[in-house]
Amino acid sequence: MNVSPLDLRQTRFRSAFRGFDRVEVTTFMAAVADDYEHALRETDKLRQEVARLEGTIKQQREHEESLKATLMTAQKLTEDMKSGAEQDARRIVNEAEGRSQLLLDKTQSRLEDIQREIDGLKLKRRDVEVSVESIIQTLKNTLEYVREQEQREREERILLHRPRREEPAAQQDDAAHIWTQAR
Repeated sequence: MNVSPLDLRQTRFRSAFRGFDRVEVTTFMAAVADDYEHALRETDKLRQEVARLEGTIKQQREHEESLKATLMTAQKLTEDMKSGAEQDARRIVNEAEGRSQLLLDKTQSRLEDIQREIDGLKLKRRDVEVSVESIIQTLKNTLEYVREQEQREREERILLHRPRREEPAAQQDDAAHIWTQAR
């Protein structure tokens, strides 16, 4: 049976012989009604507070779920980005290694070409040195020949300008012949 504070206030008891004091019962019933009314208001207030707190809890749980979902999404995104970055890094390293190997191969090839050029130039230098030495030797031989010829001519002139002793005719012919050849 649900009894409200108003029911408590309006309830009237029948009179009986040797019954309770009416004023005392009425006062007690009014006090009980006041306490009961106060208890009902407090209960109502607490129910509203519980409902509000349950709403807040529900919002917090929804917020928590949203945060969990966001965190999971962020974690997945981070893992995806990390994985992508690692793949990019591996690709970049592989490309760099390929380019570096290509550069090393080209450099080695160029080094070999330059070494061949150097060897070819050394051979040409030896050829030029031999050729120059040959020319120098030829010029030296020519110069010695020319000097010898000039020396003979001087000697022959000197012999021609000396007073002659009477030479036999054969010697004169020889001297004239030498003079003619020298010119």
